[in-house]
Amino acid sequence: MASRTGRPEHRAPPDVFYNEQEARKYTQNSRMIGIQTQMSERAVELLNLPENQPCFLLDVGCGSGLSGDYLTEEGHYWVGLDISIAMLDIALEREVEGDLILGDMGQGVPFRPGTFDGCISISALQWLCNADKKSHSPPKRLYKFFSSLYASLARGGRAVFQMYPENSEQLELITAQAMKAGFTGGMVVDYPNSTKAKKFFLCLFAGVSDSLPKVTSSIYFHHLSPFGHPSDVKDAMMRHRNMKGKSAKKSRDWILEKKERRRRQGRTVRDDTKYTGRKRKNHF
Repeated sequence: MASRTGRPEHRAPPDVFYNEQEARKYTQNSRMIGIQTQMSERAVELLNLPENQPCFLLDVGCGSGLSGDYLTEEGHYWVGLDISIAMLDIALEREVEGDLILGDMGQGVPFRPGTFDGCISISALQWLCNADKKSHSPPKRLYKFFSSLYASLARGGRAVFQMYPENSEQLELITAQAMKAGFTGGMVVDYPNSTKAKKFFLCLFAGVSDSLPKVTSSIYFHHLSPFGHPSDVKDAMMRHRNMKGKSAKKSRDWILEKKERRRRQGRTVRDDTKYTGRKRKNHF
């Protein structure tokens, strides 16, 4: 996977990059709102929470509360943690429903054992792979975060991280520290054949889980265990990098999968027909 030098984590530390101007621009961008909502929906689906039961969730890297808005809509209670004061100030202005905490996840999450039913994080975990200060050690900061998160989750709790790994070495580093902290789990890759639509979700379990995320033919699931070797992750990443194909987004399969997810959530969805996924032609 090529290095993404244009990504925010390569420009400045998160508390510096997300200043007041950048935080407001991010929150007012309709495209970013749509992406954040979509990723949050997928992360919650992968948590596989009990149906029709409000849960208490942690949102790591909550920013201005866009993911929290979706959690609230789904009937859950949540606490948001973020390092950017500017982002949290906007969340306060927006009067989000969750509680907000200013903090660096690399220093661990400051909660009592067994506090949360689950955790989600959208586009934040890869920031811990950077050494923004001389005192920063990415492996140590990742382990501090994962070990404290493991303790803060209820028995059998789950955490889902949507992230943008820079390369296989970075993903290997992350998964190695997660396993060292006691997590089991796996990697879900949505649309592995597409360069643009491909999304990585690290699904972690606080303890052994007998229920893995629901996956379809367009999703690759790589199972990790505390006894496995993190080089397995590197091999999986290489396979993804070598796979070729056009984006599946907006295709018939993509639409059918999205409709099925919404049905499982109890939402009203139009019936599938032979016309589902077909492009409409404009007649003038």
